Parts: sequence; C-alpha cells; structure tokens
Amino acid sequence: MRLEAITWERLTDALVERVLRTTADDGSPWLRVAIDGAPAARPDALAARLAEGLRVRGRSVHKAGTHGFLRPASLRLEYGKEDPDAYYDEWFDRRALWREVFQPLEPGGTGRVLPDLWDPVTDRATRSGYRELPPGGVLLLHGPLLFGHWFPFDLSVHVKLSPAALARRSPDGERWTLPAFARYEDEVRPEEVADVVVRADDPRHPAWSGAG
Repeated sequence: MRLEAITWERLTDALVERVLRTTADDGSPWLRVAIDGAPAARPDALAARLAEGLRVRGRSVHKAGTHGFLRPASLRLEYGKEDPDAYYDEWFDRRALWREVFQPLEPGGTGRVLPDLWDPVTDRATRSGYRELPPGGVLLLHGPLLFGHWFPFDLSVHVKLSPAALARRSPDGERWTLPAFARYEDEVRPEEVADVVVRADDPRHPAWSGAG
C-alpha cells in the first residue's frame, strides 16, 4: 500500500470531507465511523480531532471508546491479568456494543445510544444515561480490534503502527498485549479492511492512504 505524508490538520480536514460525502450503506439516517488502532496509536486522539471538525461543520457527533465497554473483571481476567488471547477474545463486550450502540442507529432505530457501560476501575456498571443522536449525526467509535466482528461501519479508519513502533510506544505494563495485535494483523488484516489507513510510527509526521 502506497502512503503519502500529511499533517494531522490536513488529515483531519480530509477525513471530515470524506465523512460529509459518505452515506450509510443500509439507508440509516446515521453514519457509523470506526477509528481503529492499538492504544499506543492513539485512535482516541484522531477521533477527538474528527469530532471537533465535524461539529464545526454542523454535524452532531457521538464519540465513544471501546474501553467503556469492557467485560467484568471476573470474565476478562479469567485466565490471568496478562493473557493476550483473552485480551483479543474476551476483554471487550461486543454484544453490548451491538445492543447499546449499533442497534439504535439501524434504520428505524431510536438514536438513543449508551456512551459507556462498565468502569474498569470500580469494576461496576457506569450507570451512564442514554444520549440521543439526531438523524444525520455521526457515531465515532474508537479503540483496538474493531474489525472482524461485522459491525456495520459506513467508513473505517485504521491507525497503524509497525510492530517495532508498537513495541516502542506501548508502556511496559501493556506490552503483554503485543501478541494480540500480531494476531489481529494476521487474522483480520486491518489494512485491507479499512477504507483509510493512517501510518503513525512517528506521531509528528503521519502518512495516509488517501481519502478514496
């Protein structure tokens, strides 16, 4: 895949324009956008930039992170605190994401989405209230391992780090997850799945595949 250098500002503007000309594949009045990437790649930061850019252009946005949809510790840590296969398969409550985030944004849905479900610090439900995303609004879901689960994304962005950059930029306490991301690359091939790929090995100088 050929990538070209770009600044974060120009990248944000280009992605905003791409979102604005995207329509839902299933006719939904809402758009569902993925910002996929390992925590070290900071997909949350790109999602925040994109959310601000869309709001400036008059679009309503609901930004949500998958770490608000972790499963309870008794389930995700059943095989220990540092099991990469459990991180890959068991940590994130994908059924809850389907139920509380994607189903309300299907054609004929209510638009009432839950911003988060589980607090990993207290290991209890967050009890957050529902938020209503009006028709024409955009869901920005950011986090790791988003592809390969049939989530109905209308536009998908993968923030990529090379294995060396991922290892270098991951905190010591998170390097045990590296085999999970190697498995993701092998089994899901996110670069091939995503509509847009952003290479962020050097966080000051991103490159991307173009808006398509």
